[in-house]
Amino acid sequence: MRDSSGVRETSALRGLSSAEVAERVADGRVNANTDVTTKSISSIIKDNALTLFNIVNIAMAVLVLFTGELRNVLFMAVVGANLLIGVIQEIRAKRMVDRLTILTAKNVTVIRDGTDMEVLPSALVVDDLIRLRTGDQVPADCEVVQGSVTADESLLTGESEPVEKSVGSELLSGSFIDLGSLVGRVTRVGQDGYAARINAEAKYVKPVNSEIKATINSIIRAGTFALIPLGIGLFLRSYFHAPSDLNAAILSSVAAVIGMIPQGLVLLTSSVLAIATARLAVKNVLVQQTYCVETLARVDTLCLDKTGTITTGEMEVAHVVADSLDIEADTSEVIGALAAIVCANEHDANDTARAILSYLKKESIEPPRTSRAIPFTSARKYSGCVTEAGVAYVMGAAQFVVGAGVAERALASEIFGELERVLVICRVEGFDDNDALQGEVKLLGFVGIRDQIRSTAPETIRYFLDQGVDLRVISGDDPRTVAAIAARAGIPGAKHWVDATTLADESDIAKASKTCRVFGRVTPQQKRLLVQALQAQGHTVAMTGDGVNDILALREADCSVSMASGSAAARNVSEIVLADNDFAHMPEVVAEGRRSINNLQRSAALFLVKTVYTAALALFCIIMPPYPFIPIQMSLLSFATVGLPSFVLALEVNHERITGNFLANVLERSLPASAAITVSLALILTSGRLLHLSVAEMSTICLVVTGIIGIALIRRISLPLNALRRALLASVVLIVTLGCTLFRSFFRISAISSDMCILLVPALFVSIVIFNRLYVFLHDHSKESRVFSAFVRVFSEGDNERSQGSREE
Repeated sequence: MRDSSGVRETSALRGLSSAEVAERVADGRVNANTDVTTKSISSIIKDNALTLFNIVNIAMAVLVLFTGELRNVLFMAVVGANLLIGVIQEIRAKRMVDRLTILTAKNVTVIRDGTDMEVLPSALVVDDLIRLRTGDQVPADCEVVQGSVTADESLLTGESEPVEKSVGSELLSGSFIDLGSLVGRVTRVGQDGYAARINAEAKYVKPVNSEIKATINSIIRAGTFALIPLGIGLFLRSYFHAPSDLNAAILSSVAAVIGMIPQGLVLLTSSVLAIATARLAVKNVLVQQTYCVETLARVDTLCLDKTGTITTGEMEVAHVVADSLDIEADTSEVIGALAAIVCANEHDANDTARAILSYLKKESIEPPRTSRAIPFTSARKYSGCVTEAGVAYVMGAAQFVVGAGVAERALASEIFGELERVLVICRVEGFDDNDALQGEVKLLGFVGIRDQIRSTAPETIRYFLDQGVDLRVISGDDPRTVAAIAARAGIPGAKHWVDATTLADESDIAKASKTCRVFGRVTPQQKRLLVQALQAQGHTVAMTGDGVNDILALREADCSVSMASGSAAARNVSEIVLADNDFAHMPEVVAEGRRSINNLQRSAALFLVKTVYTAALALFCIIMPPYPFIPIQMSLLSFATVGLPSFVLALEVNHERITGNFLANVLERSLPASAAITVSLALILTSGRLLHLSVAEMSTICLVVTGIIGIALIRRISLPLNALRRALLASVVLIVTLGCTLFRSFFRISAISSDMCILLVPALFVSIVIFNRLYVFLHDHSKESRVFSAFVRVFSEGDNERSQGSREE
């Protein structure tokens, strides 16, 4: 039978027929595509392969292959390694998150053709009747048609207090049944569901907020713009200078071009961050976006979700006291009654009962044997039991058991916290057949229940405070509750709270973000606006959360962290997932970020030296050809003075606070070496002509001078020297020496003659003097130099504008 609306009546609980299900599936009214999904493997490969960096290098490789000089394609090994690391890392993260999602998926009991059957949540259709009981997650928006429950909607709203649902009430997808059972009729499916609509708002491309990535992109972008005219100009000048040697012109031009692109820096960054993510994975921290390790290390504002981050999401027993409200009084009978009641009803335990059971286990308390259990219901507001000795006990809300005045007296005692949930434990004469209380009620004592603070939360919070990170607590719960929990966890300024329902618009949220530390009753949209307001004030913002209500803010934050136990959508949009739900891992992530960034700043200086002097030398050689290096010689210099030392230095322990701008710190170290090499190489190429040296001889002198300045820079950035760094310096010297002697034919290097020394010695003297003087000057005065600051600002602002544009799109 159907009612006037065309919906099958539910009194018979027959549900839809197979034909009706098929009809709805054909119409598309099925519960599919409800979640934010991870990237496909093909998308991951495409995104990593189709980059400007790869395209430029492939084009250069094709040109080299045309010459038949296969050894000069060695630089493509760096490109391939970088691509492989990026793809493997992203696919690994994707599979781990997908595995978490599969593990949390459960079949749903649906009534069809009058029979209960198990189906996947994605197979539900509109008007399906579903059975839900304690612990089940609601798979689709539905209306209660039979039974009554209390529902936990904290993942959706942030409100931790269970909500009562009865016939006619709406249940939202993503909530959980806290207590009871029901039959519900599915009202909305797929993208029409509440959780899916929130998820849909999070489906936009989020730009990576990384100074390292921005700096590398700036260098590649500037190098690409410069290499096209410089590469063409150098090729034409070299070819017309020696028209019979096309291959030589191509090789010298390619050597200049690949020198302008910091290949090794891209590979080093990928490798260092991949190693960081591997280290964190061992500690149950899943990094889905490698650059977020850097971002979190730079964060100056951390927005914390209450449930799952500061609290465990569970309750705990705070106090058990006797009727006298004397903390020293004997509570043995109170505890015994408490144990009898909750253990008798253990099979149907809600959050409160589970907290008491945990308390009893911790205190090693054995309950008395019982003959009858009185389960808790939302109507009675109490539970109870009868022991085998015939003693009847009851536990519940005071106003429903002994009267409201008793609860007021307990709260006035100051034993219980302002926001503790206080229950009474009483002895009664018995229960009737309907489980109603009989006879006199004798008050035995009280039990106080409160949200459980994570044991590691206060220490983790102190860590961030010591690091100068500003903390905000954002929750959909009552602001007074959130403020009390924040204060217990050690959040400073927790008394400065605001009820977000009083914030009318974006300007109100922006004002509150400057003065308040605790935000309660916050909607998903307001969470996002709050993150945006903090970013507009110049903060780098991290956000933690685990629910559907956190998705918009997680997507907007510069770095987002979620718990594995939260919603699948929250995990999928977060850059970091704490697989064991332990917020205490956050300092470890920050430490890995600091190690990576501080070491990369030192190493990046080595790469930028090559980029700058190669571009300057290419411009000079357009005027005075030929270009002194070929690709295989650049490979020797890159490995010895850039690649090897940068990898060794980048993996050292380094937990110093990050200060200054990444590009500024890199340029401060690299510009002296770049200037010294550029000036000395120009001197060599000019004077070599006057001394009638061959191209091969001038090339050798240039390579030796460049190698020695590279070694000098390695020594500078390695101070103070330790055993590892001394060994590194010795290894670099040995590699350059062997390349110029035993393996000089492979690298096309000439033997050093007395005529060459006439030019080599003064060139070395000039280059070393320039390097040392300029290095000391920039180290002491870079922050005061207007030219230096303006150059850094132009690069940084350009990338900030591009990131903002990507975010707005």
